Amino acid sequence: MIAILLISALIVIFFFYGVSIYNRLIKLRNLVQEAWSSIDVMLKKRHDLIPNLVETVKGYATHERETLDSVTQARTQAVGAKSLEAKEAAEKNLNQAMMNLFAVAEQYPDLKANTNFQQLQNELTAVENDIEKSRRYYNGTVRENNTLVESFPSNIIASMFKFEKAAFFELDNPAEREVPNVKF
Repeated sequence: MIAILLISALIVIFFFYGVSIYNRLIKLRNLVQEAWSSIDVMLKKRHDLIPNLVETVKGYATHERETLDSVTQARTQAVGAKSLEAKEAAEKNLNQAMMNLFAVAEQYPDLKANTNFQQLQNELTAVENDIEKSRRYYNGTVRENNTLVESFPSNIIASMFKFEKAAFFELDNPAEREVPNVKF
C-alpha cells in the first residue's frame, strides 16, 4: 500500500514537473516570437527612412547613381526577405550599401551640412541603436529557449512536443570587428 502511494506521488510529481517544463517552453517560444517582432518593427522603421535619405543624397550627388541604386536594391531585398536567414543576409547587404552611401556623403560638405540629411541621419542612428537593443533582447531569449530545449530533462519534453531551437540574429560585418584606425 505504501509502495503504491509512493509510486503515485512520484507520478504526480513528474507529471507536474513535465507540465511546468512545457509551460516554460511555451513562454520562451512566445518571448522569442515577441522579440523577433520587435526587431521586425525596427527594421521596418529603418527601411522607411532609407528612401528619404537616398532622395536627399540624390539632390547633391547626382553622379553617384551606382551607390544610390545599390542602396535602393538592398532595401528592396531586405523588405522582401521572409525567413530569418534571408533577412540576415539582406540586412548585411543593406548595411554595406548604407556604409557606402555615408562614405559618398562624406565627399559632399553641402550635403553633410543639410539639415534634412542631418535629421535623417540622426533618426537612422536612433533606429540602428533600437535595432541593436532589440537584437540583443532577441538573442537573449533565443539563448534561454535553446538552453531549455537542449538541457536534460527538459529536452525530453521539448522533443516530445516538437519544440525546436531558434536561430540567433547576427549581422556579421567583418568591418565592424576591425579596430578603427584613428588619426589626428
